[in-house]
Amino acid sequence: MKIMSCLSSNFKFAFLASTVIWITVMSSSLASVDASNVTTIGTGSVTYDRRSLIINGQRKLLISASIHYPRSVPAMWPGLVRLAKEGGVDVIETYVFWNGHEPSPGNYYFGGRFDLVKFCKIVQQAGMYMILRIGPFVAAEWNFGGLPVWLHYVPGTTFRTDSEPFKYHMQKFMTYTVNLMKRERLFASQGGPIILSQAKNEYGNYENAYGEGGKRYALWAAKMALSQNTGVPWIMCQQYDAPDPVIDTCNSFYCDQFKPISPNKPKIWTENWPGWFKTFGARDPHRPAEDVAYSVARFFQKGGSVQNYYMYHGGTNFGRTAGGPFITTSYDYDAPIDEYGLARFPKWGHLKELHKVIKSCEHALLNNDPTLLSLGPLQEADVYEDASGACAAFLANMDDKNDKVVQFRHVSYHLPAWSVSILPDCKNVAFNTAKVGCQTSIVNMAPIDLHPTASSPKRDIKSLQWEVFKETAGVWGVADFTKNGFVDHINTTKDATDYLWYTTSIFVHAEEDFLRNRGTAMLFVESKGHTMHVFINKKLQASASGNGTVPQFKFGTPIALKAGKNEIALLSMTVGLQTAGAFYEWIGAGPTSVKVAGFKSGIVDLTASAWTYKIGLQGEHLRIQKSYNLNSKIWAPTSQPPKQQPLTWYKAVVDAPPGNEPVALDMIHMGKGMAWLNGQEIGRYWPRRTSKYEKCVTQCDYRGKFNPDKCVTGCGQPTQRWYHVPRSWFKPSGNVLIIFEETGGDPSQIRFSMRKVSGACGHLSEDHPSFDVENLQGSEIEKDKNRPTLRLKCPTNTNISSVKFASFGNPNGTCGSYMLGDCHDPNSASLVEKVCLNQNECALEMSSSNFNMQLCPSTVKKLAVEVNCS
Repeated sequence: MKIMSCLSSNFKFAFLASTVIWITVMSSSLASVDASNVTTIGTGSVTYDRRSLIINGQRKLLISASIHYPRSVPAMWPGLVRLAKEGGVDVIETYVFWNGHEPSPGNYYFGGRFDLVKFCKIVQQAGMYMILRIGPFVAAEWNFGGLPVWLHYVPGTTFRTDSEPFKYHMQKFMTYTVNLMKRERLFASQGGPIILSQAKNEYGNYENAYGEGGKRYALWAAKMALSQNTGVPWIMCQQYDAPDPVIDTCNSFYCDQFKPISPNKPKIWTENWPGWFKTFGARDPHRPAEDVAYSVARFFQKGGSVQNYYMYHGGTNFGRTAGGPFITTSYDYDAPIDEYGLARFPKWGHLKELHKVIKSCEHALLNNDPTLLSLGPLQEADVYEDASGACAAFLANMDDKNDKVVQFRHVSYHLPAWSVSILPDCKNVAFNTAKVGCQTSIVNMAPIDLHPTASSPKRDIKSLQWEVFKETAGVWGVADFTKNGFVDHINTTKDATDYLWYTTSIFVHAEEDFLRNRGTAMLFVESKGHTMHVFINKKLQASASGNGTVPQFKFGTPIALKAGKNEIALLSMTVGLQTAGAFYEWIGAGPTSVKVAGFKSGIVDLTASAWTYKIGLQGEHLRIQKSYNLNSKIWAPTSQPPKQQPLTWYKAVVDAPPGNEPVALDMIHMGKGMAWLNGQEIGRYWPRRTSKYEKCVTQCDYRGKFNPDKCVTGCGQPTQRWYHVPRSWFKPSGNVLIIFEETGGDPSQIRFSMRKVSGACGHLSEDHPSFDVENLQGSEIEKDKNRPTLRLKCPTNTNISSVKFASFGNPNGTCGSYMLGDCHDPNSASLVEKVCLNQNECALEMSSSNFNMQLCPSTVKKLAVEVNCS
């Protein structure tokens, strides 16, 4: 997610005189790149001028994709990188996650999901570049913004300002990371893939809050980064005073109007958000493929040279890595590659076609200045042309309501509202951002039958042998401490756990009216966040929480008290720590006020009473989710797992699901808690429902500027029902599934599901740009005209098994709900079946040899097809 940030405009080259400078700022001329003017370091060079990065003497127009290595698993990395490359991506971008790599001071970890070197080498082996955003602050909806919690407790430390302890540890970690990359020869200056590095992250919007200390820190961070001598340029995103030679860059939904501070720096977009993140209890945001493509086309139309999708693959916030607070375990982000590693059609396919067309314009774009032509009040063209004959044009319609017909070089062009047409030869439209010609995949979460046997071929998780461990509500074992009043939750747990018990007691006389009248008292609680369960005399009475917008909450609930002593136990929980904002590390959590009403004497205020504290759960202390404790006697066998039991650990042994499709846990029938497989942390689960009274859309209008509330779905539904379990975590058999349930659910209803592509749809009009973008060459544009072709493809090892819908004419509707129009070729279905049935993929050319092109002569004809895959 992106908040904004980058340093001081008067900070010039001379300030860095003591630093080894590796940047050659090129002449303002775009005529050519003279290799003799490029500073070469080691076996490669990366420089820049005002138009682009220059790698080994060649200008580069680059499409980049954010893939965060710890948000997937090493077994997925090669496939993700390969799918990005297939989608037309040149560069893989990632943050470096400090709190994952230095869990305690001076103890570094670069293994497992955090094996950054392995990830970089996979990118290198794919023949791609890398952008390494070392930060080390990342935001990214990641716990504590990526900074280690222990750092907050180093005396004298204030994050992200001129604080000596903070700067010391920041430089120490950055230097360690850079040296690790150097040792593995991963910078481009050493022949490696890393072409850019980033220092700091999105600091510009918060720098003023820190006053002069913020300005000093920003300048220090730039100087420190440059002193690392990586041999590649450094960037700072959203940094409005980035000093030379650091490149300031843009993060936003749209960056076409962005201009770097210096006219000698290239226009780089470090974060184009193709979707948005989710928080528990909130709606599901989606950004249409047409609008993402529009933003990219406009950026390159207006002189951009490097564009990065944040995210291209969002992945999963495994374990307790999600921040926010309230960020979901899924970090799918509506990205071109979904959380499970599957291409999201049509978004992935539409952008792939866009990338191919933009790349075909690379020479014209990077070696010429554009000529801007007005084509109407909200219509314009940018033309890149030189004497050699190279010519590329972008025709934009910025009207967000109306299609327009414009005249360009004496030819009429139809521009849909809020769209850009790209003409690689300044004559023929090869791509329009609003016209999606690739298929839409139909994706389902299919339940898996576990343990099939001869006697029970469809045995499910309900039939498994369960074991349980029951937590005690309140203090277990020996209390950690007792104190009058409340302590801050985060300062007490140091984020070693989500859980902190606050317990006290209250005495009730038998003469109280609410006892004599069989009534109840009322408990009133105020909290800084994030969630809480209330137990009275060991029984769950109520739960309450904040949300992703306002983590603080207050609530009142009736409670059942008895005559005599009553124990009040509050289980306070965090749901990820704050990820960004000025002085965000000081934001706390936990109760601030507890009162009980209903007594004859009036309200009883327990806020300043003696409270006894216990950090974490007993099961966490015993590490019962770890492999070496799976056979411990603390587990109690049960024939049926108990239902609706709070504070309960469940264990079951399962076989690996069949097939090779991605796997998830369906937790719709559970409450809230954590899950593990074979000791690996799946993450927090919470099928918290959104309000059914909120506004959602059934179909999104791509036209007009996007915001996260524009195209939301899921009203009245759980924000997250399924939780990704990587295939590589499974053994063939004997897999141990551990669930900790906080409030009560029905574990017999837990299911594994497979994410399956069950079909595909396509919708194409006869005026769709029809060039073969797989083989687009300038000389071939004319001969490839007038052959719009709809391509459908099923997953590997499956074929098109049936045709669910087919119509050539004027069908309407969307994928999954196509309907015949009043113009329809009755041979449509038979033709599609002839070409596609029992094929893994097929191509349906809209030509007279296939369809009745004379049908409905006054209508722009369309082809709509939906097929099943099996």
